[in-house]
This record gives sequence, C-alpha cells and structure tokens, in this order.
Amino acid sequence: MGNWIANHWFSAVVLITWLALNIFLFTYNFMIFQYQNKYAYTRVILGSALAWARGSAACLNFNCLLILLPVCRNLLSFLRGTCTCCRRSVRKQLDHNLTFHKILGYTIALMTAVHTIAHLFNIERFYDGAQSSNNTLEGVLSSIGNGDGDWVNPIRSKHETQSSICFTTIAGVTGVVITLALILMITSSTEFIRRCYFEVFWYTHHLFIIFFAGLLIHGVGRLVRGQTSESLDSNRYEDCHNKYTTWIKTKGKDGNDDDDDDDKCFMPSFEGNAPMTWKWILAPIILYVLERFLRFYRSQQRVVVIKTVSHPSKVLEIQMQRRGFKMEVGQYIFINCPSVSQLEWHPFTLTSAPEEDMFSVHIRSAGDWTDNLFKVFQEKADNPPRLAVDGPFGTASEDVFQYEVSMLVGAGIGVTPFASILKSIWYKFQNEDHRLKTQKIYFYWICRETGAFAWFADLLRSLEQEMITSGKDGFLNYRLFLTSWDSNIAGHAIINFDVPTDAVTGLKQKTSYGRPIWENEFSKVAEAHPRSTVGVFLCGPQALGKTLQQCCHQYSSMDPRKVQFYFNKENF
Repeated sequence: MGNWIANHWFSAVVLITWLALNIFLFTYNFMIFQYQNKYAYTRVILGSALAWARGSAACLNFNCLLILLPVCRNLLSFLRGTCTCCRRSVRKQLDHNLTFHKILGYTIALMTAVHTIAHLFNIERFYDGAQSSNNTLEGVLSSIGNGDGDWVNPIRSKHETQSSICFTTIAGVTGVVITLALILMITSSTEFIRRCYFEVFWYTHHLFIIFFAGLLIHGVGRLVRGQTSESLDSNRYEDCHNKYTTWIKTKGKDGNDDDDDDDKCFMPSFEGNAPMTWKWILAPIILYVLERFLRFYRSQQRVVVIKTVSHPSKVLEIQMQRRGFKMEVGQYIFINCPSVSQLEWHPFTLTSAPEEDMFSVHIRSAGDWTDNLFKVFQEKADNPPRLAVDGPFGTASEDVFQYEVSMLVGAGIGVTPFASILKSIWYKFQNEDHRLKTQKIYFYWICRETGAFAWFADLLRSLEQEMITSGKDGFLNYRLFLTSWDSNIAGHAIINFDVPTDAVTGLKQKTSYGRPIWENEFSKVAEAHPRSTVGVFLCGPQALGKTLQQCCHQYSSMDPRKVQFYFNKENF
C-alpha cells in the first residue's frame, strides 16, 4: 500500500480533482435549469430532461477542453524538460497522457449519450406541446412567438414533426454529425482495431476535426430558451405562474396595449442562451493547431537515409540524419513514407544514442504499413525512398538515469528504447569524466525466436567488453529469455552447456528458456539493494505491465528509507 501511494498519489489527486469538477459542473448547471425561475415555463414543456441535457452539456464542454491537451506531444515534451526539478511522482503523470486521453474520450461518450437521450425526450415534449390545445399551459406556451424569435417551442406549427428539429435546425444537424463522428472514433479505438487495422483507427480518429467543427456551431441556433429579464420583472413570477389563463394582450379602443392593470399577467417573452461551447474549446483548438503547424514544419525538413540494414525476424534498421536533430535516450519519432502513404505517420522508438551523429530506428514488419515499407526499401536499396520525420518526443525511459538502480524489461521489438540507453551507457563509460547516478542496471529481454537476438547481440557484446576493460563488469546484469524453441535448439544448448559462450547468442550470459519468474527477480533485486530506489521500465504488452506493477507494489517496503520500486511504461 505504501508503494502504491508513492507511485500513484498524484495520479489519484488529479483524477479526484477532475471527477470533482465534473460533478460540480453537472450539479451546478442541473440546479440552474431545474429550479431557476427563468426556465420555469420552459420546464412546463420539457420537464426535468432540460436540466439533464444542460448538466451533461457542461461536462461535455469541460472534457472537450481537456481532451486535446494529452495529445499535444510537443507541449508534453516541453513540460517533461522543464519538470526535471520536480518530484518523480509529478513527472510520471506525463507518462499517463494517453490513458487520461482515453478516460476523457469515454467520459465524452457517456455525457453525449445522456445529452442525446435527454434531448430526444425534449424533442418529443416539444412536439406534444405544439399539438396541445390552447386550454393547456403547454399549448399556450407553445403558441407564443413571432418572426423575431420570441418563442419557447421551436416547433411552430401543428404540421411539423420531430424530424424537423433533428434535420432542419443547426443544433439538430450538428448534433447528429457530432454523435456519428464520436461513435466511429470510439469504436475504431478499441485494442483489436488499433493492433490489427491501425489504418482504420488512424483515419477514423481524424474525424475529430468534424467533431470539433460541429461543437463550435452547435449552439448557434439557441434552441434552449428562458424568459427575458424584462419579462421576469414585469410578470412577477411568483404571482403569475398559476394565472396563465389571463395571459392576454388587452388592447384599448385606441389599439394600444393596456399595461396598467396590475392584476393581470402578460404573455412572457423568451430569449435563447448565447453559445458557450466555443469559449471552452477555442483555446485548446488554437494550441493544437499550433502544435500541428510545428510538427508540419519539422516534418518538411530534409531527412537523409545514410544506411539501411535488414535483420532477422523481419526487422529493418534505418539510420538517418537531419539538421539540428537532438535527442535523449528512450525518445521516439513519427515517420512518414510518402511512397507508402501520404498521410499516415507511425511512432518508433529511437535505437541510437544521443552521443551519435545520426539517429536510427528498428522497424519490425507487423502490419500493412510496415510490410509495405519493408518492400519499398528492399526494392529501392540503392536509392532509398524519401522519409519525413517528426520529433523526437519524450517518454518515461528518459528518467532511467534518475534512479540508483534500473530494471529494463523489453519484449520482442520492445527492446528498442533500451538499445538507446545501453548505447548511451557504452559512450558514457568511454568518457571517464562522466558520472552516473545509476549504480546498477538489470536488463531483461524476452523473445519468441532466436533470430530476434541477432541484431542486438553485437551491442551487448561490445558492452560486455567495455565494462570489463573499464573495471565495471558488475554494472550491467542482463538476462535473455527465449519463450519458444524446438528440440534442435534445446539439444544444441545441452551439447554446448560447458562452452563459455551461449550457443544461441554467442554472449557470456547464457540464454534462459521460458518466461522469467518475476517474483524471484524482484526478490533478488530487493535483497541486493535494500536502501535504493529502483526504476522499473517496460516496453511491452499490457499483461506483462500488470505483472510488473504488482511486483513493484509487493516488493517495495512500507518504510520509505528502504527499497522502493517505481513502475514506468512506454506509451505512444
């Protein structure tokens, strides 16, 4: 429990604050439209559905204000850079940007459902009011109005239907468009679609442009109406509410209105509420547009492909150069290849070190876009296709050297951010004047097939040699795990059991067969470093992340002066 608080207390504060603001906005606006005298006659027609619609609308405005901020990657990278002096728990919130983005998206979907259902009831009540006779209060109210817009019921004729509001008014049309766009964005954002049909997710998610455009003009029609202040003052609501039968325009013989009879209640006048949504979302839209302009400008800078290497297991290494490119360990970039797709951008972790004069990525063929990219580079080996690069952007792995002890866990191609880290360590060891806060690194790489080890083994071999030469052979402890093998591999490993180097990788550290027993690994680290802060970094699947996070909580001491594990996961 103590470590959970250490890892998540600030996240809990942020979520509780966000939830409290949602509850406050909903309740505040609900009470206004449910009890304020200004909307008393509007409630006669619509009932409490009016308050439900307006309460949910306030929450929609608030969450639409926030939802673009977690995907402003340049803003997050800037904040990460300026928060280096902040506490670890504060900086870690930036790593949850996509999680918060999803929470906001689901909340918007929920509030949209409440808002839409409430307005469907309102439309039905508007229609019933228009069909009512003038002997009822609903009928009298529905008949009020003229060409100047002094009406409370938008259905102005008994011949109009509910569809007239849905498909002929600004609020109705934009509401339908917004809802359809939101449904497509939410349904295409599921884990299955994103992993198996990323292009579908990518294209449909850009419907957010239509979504926000619709939001900006949704309230222009001013369908939600209340009494004007002059009408409230002249009619003395408390006295007149039950006297609707005397709402008549008394005219004298000279044709002028007779307003001198204080015993009579005159017809109320109504006005629409001014649009409010644009006041909430205009600033984040402008910020996001500036973000996109900056990313577009950087994507237009010339990128030179200096080398490509095809590794086993369908992994393509691309080494590039771009003027002014600066990076930190563990960061990632977005890559666009116009020969494959003019519009699609895909994120890849940098595998180069900041000390190198180029930057590189390792791309595994695992989908339509990556398959096509692989083919294009094979077909144009002598003349590589043009690439556009946006970034780099910060991730949790930037903090790897902020811990006394770090545990790096990579699954398959998820080893890429740690390739950058280990390369940087190699350069730092060569610089004798450089001092690291980190005293020990435990590195775990889990792969399904032996070919995946090939491209990374050379780096580990160089690190082994460098650490032995510099007298720091105890700095890096690495374990390689092969989770899928056949009888030939097992037999070969048994035959070469006494050989100093591993039969699969050629490294001094022998490959383990099967998956790590994480309880044992965490227990060993806790015993070896009883008074240290240990950063656990993962680039891999969610299931593995849950296991590691549970171990972080289990093996952290309640005493903050003893070993503490802090979990960090890569999120694109």
